[in-house]
Amino acid sequence: MGQRAVRSRRTLFEREGELAAADEALSELTGLREDGPEPSERPRGALLAFAGRAGIGKTTLLAEVRRRAAAQGCTVLSARGGDQEQGVAFHVARQLLQPQLAGIAEAELRAQLGSWYAIVGPALGLCAPSEGAPPDQQGLRDGLDWVLTHLAVQRAPMLLVLDDAHWADPESLSWLAAFAPRVEELPLLLAVAYRPDELPDHAEAFRSLPGRAGQRPLDLEPLSAAAVAGLVREDLGTQADDVFCRECWAVTAGNPFEAVELTAKVRDRGLVPTEEGAHLLRDLAAAVKGSGLIARLERLGTSTVRFAWACAVLGTEIPPTLAAAVAGLGTEEAADAADALRGARILAGADTLEFVHPLIATAVYRAIPGAVRVALHGQAAWCVINEGLGPSAAARHLMETHPEGDNWVVQQLRAAARETQRAGAPDAARRYLARALREPPPLKERAAVLHELGCASLLTEPATTVNHLRAALEEPITDPELRHNIVYRLSQVLAHSDRLAEASETLAREIRVTGDARVRLRMQSEQFMWDAFRADEPDSPARSRRLARLADRLTGRDLTERYVIGLRAWDATLRGEPAHVALHHAERALAGGIRWAEADRGFEVPVLVALTFMYADRPSRTEELFAAGIADFESQGWHGAHLSFGYTLLGYVRYRRGRLAEAEDFARAGLRLAERVGAKTPVHWYAVGVIIEILLARGRVTEAAQIGEDHAFGAPFPAAVTFPDVQTVHGELLLARGLTKEAAAELEAAGRRLDPRGMRNPSWCPWQLHLARALRHDAPERAVATALEAVHRARQFGAPSAVGQALRAAADVSSGSARVKFLEESVSHLERSPAAYELACALVALGTELRRSGSPKEAAEHLYRGLDAAMQCGADGLGDEARAELAAAGLRPRRLHSTETDTLTAPERAAAALTARGRTTTEVAEELGTEEPAVVRLLSAVYRKLGTDRTGLAAALGRQTVR
Repeated sequence: MGQRAVRSRRTLFEREGELAAADEALSELTGLREDGPEPSERPRGALLAFAGRAGIGKTTLLAEVRRRAAAQGCTVLSARGGDQEQGVAFHVARQLLQPQLAGIAEAELRAQLGSWYAIVGPALGLCAPSEGAPPDQQGLRDGLDWVLTHLAVQRAPMLLVLDDAHWADPESLSWLAAFAPRVEELPLLLAVAYRPDELPDHAEAFRSLPGRAGQRPLDLEPLSAAAVAGLVREDLGTQADDVFCRECWAVTAGNPFEAVELTAKVRDRGLVPTEEGAHLLRDLAAAVKGSGLIARLERLGTSTVRFAWACAVLGTEIPPTLAAAVAGLGTEEAADAADALRGARILAGADTLEFVHPLIATAVYRAIPGAVRVALHGQAAWCVINEGLGPSAAARHLMETHPEGDNWVVQQLRAAARETQRAGAPDAARRYLARALREPPPLKERAAVLHELGCASLLTEPATTVNHLRAALEEPITDPELRHNIVYRLSQVLAHSDRLAEASETLAREIRVTGDARVRLRMQSEQFMWDAFRADEPDSPARSRRLARLADRLTGRDLTERYVIGLRAWDATLRGEPAHVALHHAERALAGGIRWAEADRGFEVPVLVALTFMYADRPSRTEELFAAGIADFESQGWHGAHLSFGYTLLGYVRYRRGRLAEAEDFARAGLRLAERVGAKTPVHWYAVGVIIEILLARGRVTEAAQIGEDHAFGAPFPAAVTFPDVQTVHGELLLARGLTKEAAAELEAAGRRLDPRGMRNPSWCPWQLHLARALRHDAPERAVATALEAVHRARQFGAPSAVGQALRAAADVSSGSARVKFLEESVSHLERSPAAYELACALVALGTELRRSGSPKEAAEHLYRGLDAAMQCGADGLGDEARAELAAAGLRPRRLHSTETDTLTAPERAAAALTARGRTTTEVAEELGTEEPAVVRLLSAVYRKLGTDRTGLAAALGRQTVR
C-alpha cells in the first residue's frame, strides 16, 4: 500500500508503554530474548490493537512498529482501510496479500496455492473468476486463512499491519477478526489500529482479544503539556518558551497530528515561538482542520481545489493521471495543482498520491458541494472504466450517483455484481444490484436484474430473495430460460427456508404452463425432490406411484433423468421396498454420473443416492460416493452448509458401521461447520441429531443430553425430513434418560407423522423399535406388537442390518425362550451385515440372557465376543455392561488385541500420536499446520489400519512401524 509521507523520523512522545508492548511481542515473534541473542523456546505470535480517536498518533506508532520489525528481519505485510473504499470487497485483503503473490508466474502460483487457487485467486485479484458456482463465504475465509498461514510459516517471522481498521471493507475485516485468535499459534504479529467509536460490529474481536503483550486494546491518550512542549521544541528549536509551548498544548488538546501541523504553520509564518506570539496560535490551529483547512485550500485556486476534490473522491492510492481526468484538468495544470497541495501539506506522494492524514481527506470530501460530489463520482466511474480498471472498481462510484434511468450504469453495476459474486462477496453484489434496480433498468431487463439480486441474496437473506424472485416472475419475461431459472431458484430458496410446501406449489404452477417437455421433466424432478423432504405432504403414496411410473420409463440419458431415477431409489428405501429394488435404481442413477457440486442444481439427490447404499448394507459404496462428493465441495470452496452436510452424514455412515470414534470426529467437524451456518437451519438439525445418536451409542447419555440442551434440540421440529429423523432421535434421548412416558409420546408422534406417508422402513427411521422399548413396562403386549410389526417391515426391506436390529428390539420386549430365539436370529443376521455396533449390542444381550438362563459356557463366548466388538466400535458404555456381566459370571475380560497387518504413514502416525495424548482434532490440525478435515481423514485411516479407536490408540501405536 502507499504510505503517508513522513518528513523525518519523529520522537514518539509518551508512547513508551505501547512501544514496550510492541518490543515484547516482536522479541517473542523473532525468538530472541531482550537480554541476548539466545533463541527462546518457540517463536510466538500475538495481537496488538491500538485504539484512539483521529489524529492521536496511531499511524505514527504503527510506522515505528513496522520499522522495528523490519530491522529484526521480519516480513512486513501492511494495509489501510479507506473511508471511500469500505464498499470495495476484499480491498484490504488485496493490499495485504496481493503484493506477496502477484509477481509469481501463473504456473508456479497454481502449484503453490493448489486447490485454493481458483477459490482465493479472484478475491485477491490474482485471476479472473471462473464461470462455475462461486465459493461460499466460509470456504473463501478458509482459503484466505490458508494463504496467510502458509505465508506466515514460509516467510517467518511476519508482521501484519492494518491501519484504520474501522474503515476496512466488511469482507476483509470479518476474515481478519475471525483469524485473529490463531495468530498466537503462528510466527505472526498482527497489529491493528482503529477508532473505537467507529469499529463495526463484525470486528468486535479486535476489542476483546488480548494479545500476550496486554490484556486489552492499548488506548492511546492525548499528549501531556510536557510532551507537546518536547514536540514543539523538536520542530522549532529550544528557543520555544514555556508559555508558547503550553498554548500549543491548549489549542490542540494534546492531539499529536494537530500539534505537528501547528508547528509547521508557525514555521511557515516565520513566527517566533515566544510568549509574544502565543496569542496567534489559536487562529493558526483553526486553519489545520475543518473550515480553516478548507479556507486554506480555497486560497490555492480553483484548479487546485478541483484536483483536491477529485483526489478525495478517489480515496487512497490515487494515480495522478486518473485524478486529473476526474478533475477535468490538463497534465501541466494537474501537476501544478499537485505541487501546490503537497506544499500545503494536504497531499503527499509522487507516482501515487494520498492525503497526509485521513482527517484532511474527510474534511475535503465533506466540503465538496453535494451536486458536485455526485457529478465527480459519476465522472470517476467513467474514467475508471475508460482506464480499463473494470466495473468492480467503478461500482463504488456509481453507488454514490443519483438514479437517472441510465442503462450504462445498470450494465456496469450488473457486471460488477457478477465479478464480486463469483469472487465470493455476495453482499457487495447485492448492494450493486439493489442500486441497479433503483436506476431503474429498462422494463425488459427488470426481471433479469431481480433474478440476479435474488441469487446474490440467497445465502444471506432468504426472505428477501423470495420477494425478489416472486417480483421477477411478475415482470414481463420474453426469455423462457430466464423464467425457468427464476422458478428453479425460487423453489430452492423456499425449500432451504423450511417452506417445502410453497416450493412444491411453485413448481406445480409452472409445470402446468410449461410447453417444453425437457423443462417440464426438470421441474417434475425438482418437485419430487422437495416433496420427498416434506413432512406434511398430503398424499405421499400417490406421489410415489407417479414417481415409480416415470422413473421406469426413463433411461438416464441426461442429468435430469438420472435425478428422477435417483429419487426413485430413495423413495424405495423410505417405503421399505426390497433393498435390491432400491439398489437397482441407485446404480441406474449413477450410470451416467452425478456430481455433487453441479452449478445450477442442489446436492440433495446425489446424497440420497449415496445413502441408499448405506441403508441397503453397502456402506463402502456410500463412503466412496461421499469422498468424491466432499472433494467436489472442497474444490468449489463450499465450506459452509454443503461441507457440514458432507461430514455430518459421513459421520452417520461411520456410526451405522459401528466405527463410533471416527463417527464422532466427523460429526463434530460437521457440527462446528453447522454452527457457523446458523442455529435451527437444516444442517444444524442434522448435525445435532447425528452427534446425539453417536454419543448414546458410546454410552455418554449425560453428554448427549447436554448437547441437546445447548442446541435447543426439541420441538418445534423442522418441516423437512432429516436423516436421522430428529423427532425420533429426541425420543431416543428421552428414553435413554429414563423418561419413558415422554419418550413414548414423542415416538408415537413421529409414527403418526411418518406412517401415513408410507415411510415404513425401520432401517431409515427406527421409531417403532424405540417405541416398543418405551412401552415394555406400561403396555407390554403393545410393545411386542409394535416390535413385531417393525420386524415384518424390516424383513420386507431385507437388509440384514435392518432385520437384525429389529429382531434385537423384539427381544428387548420379549421374555423367556422367545427372547433367546430373537437374539440368536438377530446375531445371525447382523453377522452378515456391516453393522458392527448393532452386532456388539446383540452379542452382549444374548450373552446376558444365556447367563441368566443357566448356560454359562455359551454366555461367556457371546459376552467375550460382544466385549471385543464393543471396544472395537468405541462403545464404552456397552463395554462396561459386558464386563459387568462377565464379572457376574465369575470371568475376567480378555485383553483386546489390535491387528498388526498394516503400518502407518508418517502423517498418520503424527496425527495418531497427538490424538493418543488426548488432543482434539482441532488441536491436532493446529499442531500439524493443516486443516481439520484432513486430520479427520488421517485418523479414519489410522483407526481402520489398527482395528481400534481412540481408546486403544496408545497401545496399538507401540506395535506399529512407519513406512
